[in-house]
Amino acid sequence: MKQKLTICLLFLMGCIHLQAQMNKIDFVEYDLDNGMHVILHQDNSTPIVAVSVMYHVGSKNEKPDRTGFAHFFEHLLFEGSENIERGQFDKYINGSGGTNNANTWYDRTYYYEILPSNQLALGLWLESERLLHAKVDIKGIETQREVVKEERRQRIDNQPYGSIVSESLKRAYTVHPYQWPVIGYMEHLNAAQEEDYVNFYKTYYVPENAVLSIAGDLDIAESKALIKKYFSTIPKGTMPIYRPDIVEPEMTAEVRDTIYDNIQLPAVVQTYRIPAQGTPDFYAVDMLTNLLSKGESSRMNKALVDEQQKALFIGNFPFALEDPGVALTYGIVNMGTNPQELEEGIDAEIKKVQTELISEKEFQKLKNQIESDFIGTNAKVTGIAESLANYHMYYGDANLINTEIDRYLAVTREDIQKAAQKYFTPTNRVVLYYLPKSDQP
Repeated sequence: MKQKLTICLLFLMGCIHLQAQMNKIDFVEYDLDNGMHVILHQDNSTPIVAVSVMYHVGSKNEKPDRTGFAHFFEHLLFEGSENIERGQFDKYINGSGGTNNANTWYDRTYYYEILPSNQLALGLWLESERLLHAKVDIKGIETQREVVKEERRQRIDNQPYGSIVSESLKRAYTVHPYQWPVIGYMEHLNAAQEEDYVNFYKTYYVPENAVLSIAGDLDIAESKALIKKYFSTIPKGTMPIYRPDIVEPEMTAEVRDTIYDNIQLPAVVQTYRIPAQGTPDFYAVDMLTNLLSKGESSRMNKALVDEQQKALFIGNFPFALEDPGVALTYGIVNMGTNPQELEEGIDAEIKKVQTELISEKEFQKLKNQIESDFIGTNAKVTGIAESLANYHMYYGDANLINTEIDRYLAVTREDIQKAAQKYFTPTNRVVLYYLPKSDQP
């Protein structure tokens, strides 16, 4: 009885805590005549504003012999424009006291600036230049091609365990474009001609393929007027936007391989195919991966790192993707342990979830973690701007910034168990052993 009362008390405290922090995020959204979607969130608590543009293009949209283009353009579009001297883009931002960055994923490319709120017009001008007048010429192409090559060398080729994602996904997918890495293959960038780059820009960097999301210290009416000034005259694109409709066939047998890498300690990597983001099963899988490896008190960390000491590190990361993605588990093997022992330990923890319903106490802790992460993501204007753009682009519903948490809270203990039984099976996975090059026959 005492345990039930404790669980109820924890649940009520969690609800009160969540209600106190999860204030509704209000926003205004509309479309320009050229198809660009605009989302505005006003928060005058601090004198900063986040200006962001998300383009619905990622590595998924590339041709099989021209990979790496989406990520390449993330670099290239900092080169300048017809009205911005080469190399001056960052200087405008830094000179105004702001910061900026960009990132590329399998499904989208995202650019943003964080600026003093009196510099909103500057951010809009810079992003409109990136969209309409970017320098896509041979000089910038050659410069950024070398930058991307060096990035690949540092992050993948010469980084211990750096190829885990690319080696796993090229085995987990046989026909879908998720099979190649976001950074692409250097031989494809080398083989591409200037015309290839120009066509990519004209195809995907068009207003109807973009979401302009702004959050922070702004006035809605003034912002609309500035947006009209800088973006409304940009014409629609004239080239068809490629949206792959490739359906990856289900896995029917385990794929197993060995990678010899420049490492000292072996690693075990398991990659399971999972459903696309936004589907009911995805939320259950996401909570399952949190249960297994989120934080020091997670099941795998407690069992395999602390108690059995089979691993120095263990983690499980679900890839939230528009099409069915993957959940990737990897553990670095402790000294004196062989990879098979660690693999057996990982399998045992998954088996427990498949055969035993998690306790109410552990389930409540898991929900508290999800709630905390949800609140943390949208605690700053930068996170709000990105979340609003994500929700509109992927789901067509920016208000999920307020309601997606309900989808997580609707997941039951039984749903998590069913997800483990359905997706975390040997016939639905790739298993890689990473071994030191010195062990190579």
